[in-house]
Amino acid sequence: MPAQGLRFPPFRLNLNLPGVKIRQSFIFVQRFALPVPQASSSQFSRNKQMMINRREWLSGTLAAGAAASAARQITPAAGGGSTMAPAVRRNRIAVSTYSFWRYRDETKLPIEKCIDLAAEMGFDGVEILHRQMTDESPGTLQKLKRQAFLLGLDLCGFSTHQGFVSPDPDVRQKNINDTIHQIELAYQMGIPTMRVNTGRWGTIPDFNELMANKGIEPKLEGYSEDEGFAWVISSLEKCLPTAEKCGVTLGLENHWGLGRTAEGVMRIVGAIDSPWLQVTLDTGNFFENPLEQFRRMAPKTVYVQAKTYFGGGTWYTLDIDYPAIAAILREHRFTGYISLEFEGQEDFQTAVPKSLELLRATFGG
Repeated sequence: MPAQGLRFPPFRLNLNLPGVKIRQSFIFVQRFALPVPQASSSQFSRNKQMMINRREWLSGTLAAGAAASAARQITPAAGGGSTMAPAVRRNRIAVSTYSFWRYRDETKLPIEKCIDLAAEMGFDGVEILHRQMTDESPGTLQKLKRQAFLLGLDLCGFSTHQGFVSPDPDVRQKNINDTIHQIELAYQMGIPTMRVNTGRWGTIPDFNELMANKGIEPKLEGYSEDEGFAWVISSLEKCLPTAEKCGVTLGLENHWGLGRTAEGVMRIVGAIDSPWLQVTLDTGNFFENPLEQFRRMAPKTVYVQAKTYFGGGTWYTLDIDYPAIAAILREHRFTGYISLEFEGQEDFQTAVPKSLELLRATFGG
């Protein structure tokens, strides 16, 4: 009589180990052709016992392997628990369209061209300078968003200008209205953060003269700094409902006027105390004790504008300690965008790629 195979049904092996999550069970199908010319009851019993022993061995082996694999990925935590080792996130590197323009008539490129150049040079995102835009129509805004998307770029920042340091309530209201409009533009382009300023006293009308004076200007006669801060705080508070509705985080920059120092910026941000008003940190706008001022602003920083000055600065050249700045930002777990603002005399076609290399080497983006 020919030998006949004994068929055993598939069985499912579930591994349930304390502290280890196994995402799937394992199904094994084993077929055995046991030669049993005469399938006596004693032979059948022995075969069945062999099957059980094999099953137990297989279960134990797989369980031990899974436990060892999980143990390699789990780090003991203080207090007896366990935690996964934290992943190290690097900063992405963007470029401001300002880097291609720098307020020079011969290089005021269209935003579309700046986006193309950013992709060609290897950036991760683009920050749009509002003053560089020539068309704010809805169709154009959506085309910019689509262009960046197809090139694999984020539109990550929107740089705007305001002037709230004025005793005239009509002037302040106009700037409030302008800022609300700018927030809505950012929203339409899918941009999550927008740079805002305090504005300045305006007692030194010429910007070149203001830069020669390191951004310091006298107050308006008859008014105090406390009044100026009150105007700025009140004005920004009126913009925040729109920022929240649109999901656009405002970043107050250290940018002349009452925001010339970290103390001034943090006074305003602290007084308003809203998640929708944080800090945009500009690495090139502190003339005194820059690292100390960066440390003060770092806990609230949501966006960084990084200056470079290849060929010599347009108004001044600063020796910026980028490794120290990177260490400060890492200390405060900043993993957001670093956006290049090239402000030198060199041709942007060579200076911007060099700047990208510098920032990637420093921030690991």
